[in-house]
Amino acid sequence: MVEKLESNLSSLNKIGISDFKERFPWIGGDLQTLRDTFRVDQLPSEVGKVIEIKVPETPGGICGKGNLLAIFDPPLNGLRPQALVLILHGLGGSSRRQGLRRMTFSLRKAGFATLRLNLRGADPSRNFAPGTYSAACISDIIPVIKRARQLCCEINKGLIDTNNDLPLYGVGISLGGTILLNACLKINGDIFNDNNRVLDALVCTSSPLDLAECSSSIERPRNMVYQRWLLKRLVRQTLSDPYSMAISESKIIDSWKKGYNLPSSIREFDQAITAPRWGYKNVNSYYENASPYSSIIGGTDLLPPTLFLQAKDDPWVPYYSVNRLLKRCYEINNCDVKVVLTPKGGHNGFHGKDGCWGDCLVRNWLGSLRI
Repeated sequence: MVEKLESNLSSLNKIGISDFKERFPWIGGDLQTLRDTFRVDQLPSEVGKVIEIKVPETPGGICGKGNLLAIFDPPLNGLRPQALVLILHGLGGSSRRQGLRRMTFSLRKAGFATLRLNLRGADPSRNFAPGTYSAACISDIIPVIKRARQLCCEINKGLIDTNNDLPLYGVGISLGGTILLNACLKINGDIFNDNNRVLDALVCTSSPLDLAECSSSIERPRNMVYQRWLLKRLVRQTLSDPYSMAISESKIIDSWKKGYNLPSSIREFDQAITAPRWGYKNVNSYYENASPYSSIIGGTDLLPPTLFLQAKDDPWVPYYSVNRLLKRCYEINNCDVKVVLTPKGGHNGFHGKDGCWGDCLVRNWLGSLRI
């Protein structure tokens, strides 16, 4: 028997989506999460246009100016673009990750132009900007949104004689969704366009809303392998930084290079690296101020039309915050925040009988919008 998903999206059938069903052999949250590690999909070769976006030094003053690399791709088959979709990867990821590339391909087939961003320190951007990113890297995201809005204007003017810009949507995978949520909640949208919105629509898939809750979840003994994998990638990104390190970090990073005192948890990494680089006094301050949950619950009207997709069996990100958000949305009339909470699906998995169900949901929901 398949459990029915919980949602305040009035009808998935109207956008061509049925309830999610796992596909054998990817049964259970862990196998759904790891499927892309075990199975490589056949996707088109990378042919997108590389765009460099200048970013300032981080608020902590530890990491200096640089450039982020983004990959622009037009819709496939000569379709006129419905919107430009800014896509952000998760912790330890990049524009090259299979799940992100598959999402991009799905959107392009449906008539969307896409812009895949590599955050500060992500592999393709590693040699172009010092430091690493955070859940609230607002100073980096502002120039990214500005450049994306410029692209929206350039794309539309190249197609039709109009003063209207193409809509700008955002899709964030895991921590990428948290970053885009914080951007919508913390940035004054009128610096980009007249409608006072940072983004015209947003999708968050398996995104942490409460960082402390998520950190505690990943530290559970059952997640030891996951945490080691994430830490290995984060430490590698940090140590491969070609720029000079700050004096305040030198002892920590020197010991890591020698294999000593390596962080044993994501919390320890955030305490040593993420919090100070982004201007927070400690990891607790970072988790509290960079978690979007309280701001969302306190004012869902601060967000554009937004879709949250979360699985109850996600081994990394607990579903409790999203579940509370779903209940809150039921209490609010005309709420633009939609929540789809599935019993199964893992962390950014959602691999069903017809491919990635999550990609289909995101594509069809964005396609149903009339901005």
